Amino acid sequence: MTVHAQKETLGFEAEVRQLLDLMIHSLYSNKEIFLRELVSNASDAMDKLRFEALSNEELYDKDTELGIKIRFDKTARTVTVSDNGIGMSRSEVIDQLGTIAKSGTRQFFDSLTGDQAKDSKLIGQFGVGFYSSFIVADRVTVITRRAGLKPEEAVRWDSVGEGEYNVANVEKFSRGTDVVLHLRSDEDEFLEGSRLRGILSKYSDHISFPISMQKEAAPKMIGAEEEGEEPEQEQEIVPEDEVINSTTALWMRSRGELTDEEYNEFYKHVAHDFEPPLARLHSHVEGTFEYTVLLFVPSRAPFDLWDRQNRHGIKLYVRRVFIMDDAQDLMPTYLRFVRGVIDSSDLPLNISREILQQNKQVESIRNGAVKKVLGLLEDMAKNEPENYAKFWKEFGGTLKEGIIEDHKNRETIAKLLRFWSTHADSGEKTVSFDDYISRMKEGQEAIYYVTANKLALAKSSPHLEIFRKKEVEVLLLTDEIDDWVITHLMDYDKKPLRSVAKGALDLGKLEGEEEKEDAKKADDEHKDLLTRIKDALGEKVKEVRTTNRLTTSPACLVADEHSMGRHMEQLLKSTGQVVPTMRPTMEVNPEHPILQKMGQETVESRFSDWSRILFDEAMLAEGGQPEDPAAFVRRINEMLVAS
Repeated sequence: MTVHAQKETLGFEAEVRQLLDLMIHSLYSNKEIFLRELVSNASDAMDKLRFEALSNEELYDKDTELGIKIRFDKTARTVTVSDNGIGMSRSEVIDQLGTIAKSGTRQFFDSLTGDQAKDSKLIGQFGVGFYSSFIVADRVTVITRRAGLKPEEAVRWDSVGEGEYNVANVEKFSRGTDVVLHLRSDEDEFLEGSRLRGILSKYSDHISFPISMQKEAAPKMIGAEEEGEEPEQEQEIVPEDEVINSTTALWMRSRGELTDEEYNEFYKHVAHDFEPPLARLHSHVEGTFEYTVLLFVPSRAPFDLWDRQNRHGIKLYVRRVFIMDDAQDLMPTYLRFVRGVIDSSDLPLNISREILQQNKQVESIRNGAVKKVLGLLEDMAKNEPENYAKFWKEFGGTLKEGIIEDHKNRETIAKLLRFWSTHADSGEKTVSFDDYISRMKEGQEAIYYVTANKLALAKSSPHLEIFRKKEVEVLLLTDEIDDWVITHLMDYDKKPLRSVAKGALDLGKLEGEEEKEDAKKADDEHKDLLTRIKDALGEKVKEVRTTNRLTTSPACLVADEHSMGRHMEQLLKSTGQVVPTMRPTMEVNPEHPILQKMGQETVESRFSDWSRILFDEAMLAEGGQPEDPAAFVRRINEMLVAS
């Protein structure tokens, strides 16, 4: 191998140096993961070659037999993983082996727990699997040539896993990548063929490309060995390769012949996750279009779940030929946590992203896959409530987006939603709409809810007082997306969803005739007090009226029936959007001692201060902030001194 000019010594990113130190000194609990990660990377490289070669067959350069080779050399103390996939150019080597994806670096280190067993499981999830080589190697050499480049444009990357790495141009007469691990002195176990075969059998049998190793056999003797005769001579053994994996696309095999372990290892391969999935779906669909789906729901959310643009869940195959990663048109954004493959028998091999967006077959496959995933979640919710609770904790906020995005399946998704509620002081969101309806009071016509940016605020909202008194359950909605979800859902099972903090509260049959009559009289009886408060607050409020919501609090703020809620208004403002000021209605409880004392106040300046204090307190109670906090504090202090 000839080394050419352009040799460079470059420094790793600070995060990579930190990661390498972690690999070398800490993550020893599962050392064999290095081989699985390197084989998985090699498989991905060959998938990418197949895809690019669909539009440029010359990339094969007469070498169409794709495969992975594993070699070990006891004398040199090396293990080599080779593939003839897409390979890397010099710039790709520097970009991919000298850095970690910016989006994942910080999250990776933030996720570390100090527990070696747990931390080792994070390696693949954060796209840093290559660096696991340094768990067993004190030096790693990568020799690679990208398909389509000349032999002299190959690149050698070399590092001892400290602060620097070397990059040089070399000659390599075949495309693809060789990763050479120079093993540490105490890693002899990985220089045994049986040990390497065991790892590959455990983790990589599902790889659809052949993985080959040299056969290990006892020396053979020439000639027949008669009883009592010595063999004439030993034959020099020429090493032969043998394929050690099944090479069959796992998703094309029947469910009956696959074990849980095989499914789990395949999931770990496609999802780059070290934990088994929470649930899986394997189905072959025949009809107008024929396709196979093998999809998984992870046990925990990936670090980039809330990045709606960063999606890498579904791999598309056509007749077992890899077409593209991140097939966005096969799974909606709200199901972006789903991992797996979809293999179509009908799509053309040269299908592009542009064609995907307009193809009727793709639309049919997408609709079918979505229904199957939602069906899987329905079944989990019904038959495995503990697992569904785990799912909801990780992905519930994402699934809620489906209420907004997927009108066709809105009813199904609504059944899957889970909330906190006033029914039980549980630490988990476990209440479904169906649970709520099963506990509705006789005569109750609506599903009541309150929104807030924190559970504590929702629980202590003064708007709940009358509902607690009447023992009417209220859903507590605290996710940022909840206001949008409710706006699009409107009702469930023909029962309207009604905010306890909007509009005039109509409890219908839950309110007795006497209570209704008292409420009608209250505004007339306290007309003067209401007018004085309105005059004192001026444009801060749209109206001041007596309340049928409050039992212990003096006042609360109420939005119009169809206006934006306080929670959504705060959210939009936090994103920098200009939100028109919505004047609330203030409801007051005339039975409260403060209101009774205000009715006797003759000094208008003091009455005005009381009115403003009530307004600001009501604002604080629902998570808002007084327009002038200093003035609010001053008024409170003056009232305390005066009393």
